[in-house]
Amino acid sequence: MPAGDPVTLGGADGRFRTVGLLRQHHFSSLRGERGRHFHGSNAIARPLRVNDQIRIRSVRVIDENGVQLGIMPIEDAQARARAAGLDLIEISPNAQPPVCKIGDYGRLKYEQSKKDKDARKKQRHFELKEVKLRPKIETHDYETKARMAERLLQDGSKIKVTIMFRGREITYAVFGRRLLDRMAEDMQPLATVEREPRLEGKNMFMILAPRAVPTGPPKYSAQHKQREQTSA
Repeated sequence: MPAGDPVTLGGADGRFRTVGLLRQHHFSSLRGERGRHFHGSNAIARPLRVNDQIRIRSVRVIDENGVQLGIMPIEDAQARARAAGLDLIEISPNAQPPVCKIGDYGRLKYEQSKKDKDARKKQRHFELKEVKLRPKIETHDYETKARMAERLLQDGSKIKVTIMFRGREITYAVFGRRLLDRMAEDMQPLATVEREPRLEGKNMFMILAPRAVPTGPPKYSAQHKQREQTSA
């Protein structure tokens, strides 16, 4: 059963309403597993009861094609699922009576495991690394720092690029801003600007976050590799 199949439930007014299955239930727990808890907007996943685990007299049944079969004794519902070579899955335990669907429980678990995997990827935590520059940095040193930033971004780290001013250099903050803008442009295939350049005390910094999918190769790492191959 696809994880996004709609479920039609009976209301107190005798009408039926269709709700998205994933809005009512989260199938990330497998049979026998404890529910997993997520922070933020993700709800608590609950284990589903299936086949003989469902112990209630009557249930509302939806067949494998999404057709409403109405309310029937649990024995008849289980027998119908077995005859189809499928499972009887309790998808709405709090409804009156509970709603069950005939479907492939193994397929449901597989599809939900994929959704859980995608959710974990989106929730990954980025480690913040720092790359320090001087406002009058030489070209060779800048390229070395840029390659370092590229490696860190490719490893999945966020980058705090910091310009350190000394003495009266702070009066030339415009040069530091240009340097940060240059770094942001050079890292554009690998990163997006999460925090625009700002001045705090005698330091100016910005934060770059790695792209989920790079839009191109790392500029300076590719150039360095090409020069090494040419010299060899």
